[in-house]
Amino acid sequence: MAVHETTGTVQEQSRGTRVNPFDMMQRQLDLAREHTDIPDGIWEILRRPERSLEVSIPITRDDGEIEVFTGYRVQYSSARGPCKGGIRYHPGVTLDEVKALAGWMAWKCAVVNIPYGGGKGGIVCDPTRLSERELERLTRCYTARILPLIGPKQDIPAPDVNTNASIMNWIVDTASLLKGEAVPGTVTGKSIELGGALGRREATGRGVMFTTIGVLQRLGIDVTQARVAVQGFGNVGSVAAQLLAAQGAKIVGVSDVSGGYHCPTGFDVDDLLRYVETSPGHLLAGYSATGMEEITNDELLALDVDVLIPAALEAQITSRNAANVQARVIVEGANGPTTPEADLILGEKGTLVVPDILANAGGVVCSYFEWVQNIQCFAWEEKETNQRLGRIMQRALTEVWDLSHERQISLRLAAFVLGVERVAQAIKLRGIFL
Repeated sequence: MAVHETTGTVQEQSRGTRVNPFDMMQRQLDLAREHTDIPDGIWEILRRPERSLEVSIPITRDDGEIEVFTGYRVQYSSARGPCKGGIRYHPGVTLDEVKALAGWMAWKCAVVNIPYGGGKGGIVCDPTRLSERELERLTRCYTARILPLIGPKQDIPAPDVNTNASIMNWIVDTASLLKGEAVPGTVTGKSIELGGALGRREATGRGVMFTTIGVLQRLGIDVTQARVAVQGFGNVGSVAAQLLAAQGAKIVGVSDVSGGYHCPTGFDVDDLLRYVETSPGHLLAGYSATGMEEITNDELLALDVDVLIPAALEAQITSRNAANVQARVIVEGANGPTTPEADLILGEKGTLVVPDILANAGGVVCSYFEWVQNIQCFAWEEKETNQRLGRIMQRALTEVWDLSHERQISLRLAAFVLGVERVAQAIKLRGIFL
């Protein structure tokens, strides 16, 4: 099983206390509120998820013992369409984290203007301590527990941290068996043979690449002269690094949960990818190349580069380390990698931050494509998927960039304003039920 972005913990380390992701998302909402005229009542709707589900998931371990896990599924907003969002398997999963991620998904789908709301799911577990058979049992039981909430017209899960196509395959099979009919559109990110979309695995990283190049062009920086550091070398970070390197960028820093490396002359990204494909845990630990040095994740975040791509977990750039960031541009491949306190410090430094709800939206855009193909029972060629993805990401970047300059606000505020205003408009058009 492939392990995806798993670097770091949700900590605001300068305070020595755990960051509550839902509080963090709501603080971002409050900042955006100052730049809109959305009525108070609508804001109260926007600040709360529509539905939060907690489930118990008992499974029989391979040794015959029974263990009970906790899972969540949150539907934040369905005003613009079915809820959409991944499922993560991680020991640090909490209900507030899932609520925050579901909220970010709602704004993200609105920013790129696809007809989805926001949802998210998670199971509190360490997947590295489970066998493949145990993971399958866990996934199938979780699916049965949340099945009343999910479906092609209700809520469509997808892969996230520590989940992949195999897990999506088990979900769609379980849902189909229990419903008595084929329901491939229940999830996205499936294997191609089961209705997955060509290009879906690379879509989030490809979207990060499109966004990075678009911002560099606007800043007058030649991509072939750009030095890039990537924190998190899972699905998103590795694909973004590979595609940016193919465009001529120099990848000078990489890291994951096992540590990091710096190579001023640039890494051979294809060689890195070949290494992690077969390394223990698919991690960077033990990699060796001429001219590189080992560094910590904190040192990677402080590298003197043109572009920093945090593609790990939430709250990696905090008030503790934001002043050390030297990158001219931060492109957020992860969800919520920068705390609001860090945002203020970066703003004062003049660092341009391209927010997660824009930069990493490529995954959900391609999930939308997969869902459409499942409904139509008609598959697209990968070239068509990538071209459509590029157009949507470029359009969204232009809209956020123009709004930022029009209202003289940061790109993050502009993206939040654009997203929440679109969701608020959908709520207004629908009206309040009873």
